[in-house]
Amino acid sequence: MLVKILIALAVIVVVLIVIVALQPSDFRVTRSATMSAPAPAVFAQVNDFHKWEAWNPWGKIDPAMKQTYEGAPAGTGAIYSWIGNNEVGEGRMTIIESHPSDLIRIKLEFFKPFAANNTAEFTFKPENNQTVVTWSMSGDKNFMAKAIHLFMNMDKMIGGQFDKGLAEMKSIVEGAPKQ
Repeated sequence: MLVKILIALAVIVVVLIVIVALQPSDFRVTRSATMSAPAPAVFAQVNDFHKWEAWNPWGKIDPAMKQTYEGAPAGTGAIYSWIGNNEVGEGRMTIIESHPSDLIRIKLEFFKPFAANNTAEFTFKPENNQTVVTWSMSGDKNFMAKAIHLFMNMDKMIGGQFDKGLAEMKSIVEGAPKQ
């Protein structure tokens, strides 16, 4: 009887390992919003980490979060680091590409609660007097991340925060005086 139980447990473990191994090795979360503002005005909100405080959804989760800025004041080479509570964790963002009113690419490093390296991108597409802003995050998943993602949906976890951040950014740029 004990042998049958051990064999059954071994089969379950093997099946779980196979299921985890067959999960996609990467992920991408994307959200977009149309803003009644010119692309340069929207771009400026993202290109300068100092401006993120007004619309960054994670800053609202932990208002006591410690934030530091290094490198360039804005654009390529600008660095933003944070240390927060368990919900926001600890990490660093570095702008690695900045093309005015077009694209911002950010190296995103998480240290706590889980170590991870991802890429965040913002694109800005002018349409008449509006700008479509797309915020995405992508990354690779190792075996442990694949197992965690069986129970945690990255799109639901992060996508909602992206929606909140884009809505805040929209209210800022649409409320700014027209030039």
